[in-house]
Amino acid sequence: MCLGVPGRVIAVDGMIATVDFWGVKKQVRLDVIDEPVTPGDYVLNHVGYAIRRIPPEDIGETLALYDELLAGKSGADLMADDVRGELAASVTASASPRPAND
Repeated sequence: MCLGVPGRVIAVDGMIATVDFWGVKKQVRLDVIDEPVTPGDYVLNHVGYAIRRIPPEDIGETLALYDELLAGKSGADLMADDVRGELAASVTASASPRPAND
């Protein structure tokens, strides 16, 4: 099973959106999404691509489900552990200096 993670769009520049995932900001491609997104919209991200815009009427329930998932005990739920690992890796990667271009 593949897991998509919801996030709030902060900025859009062409086909790239900066998206906030629980305080972790990542760039996400917009190539496969079927409708325009603007700052303030929520998207479902999978491996760096926005795969769908989450309708405003669904975002409260969607975020509540992820909050519940992330609040569970570590090791008790493999899906929650996967999301936690992805978020932790993003925080570590954004804190590390980027390699210089040679």
